[in-house]
Amino acid sequence: AAAIKRIIPMLDRILVQRAEALTKTNGGIVLPEKSVGKVLEGTVLAVGPGSRNATNGSHIPIGVKEGDRVLLPEFGGTKVQVDSDEKKELFLFRESDILAKLE
Repeated sequence: AAAIKRIIPMLDRILVQRAEALTKTNGGIVLPEKSVGKVLEGTVLAVGPGSRNATNGSHIPIGVKEGDRVLLPEFGGTKVQVDSDEKKELFLFRESDILAKLE
């Protein structure tokens, strides 16, 4: 958690942790890794200040905040390795890459 706090996204970038893929069905059947699909949902961990307005240089606020659940594209984002011993998958996305905010 302390290592994540050291990452501060720049401009319109958003730091997201992808949700864990389900490896077990409701009935208790364990699924092999090959049959588990890519999870397209994640939680926002940190957001940048927003992109700059070209006319006056002020920041345009980002539409998501820390703790929001978002829908992610299947491909894209920059993988960030915080600690070698942690298995969390963290990704940096641009605000325009985020597909939707989930309620």
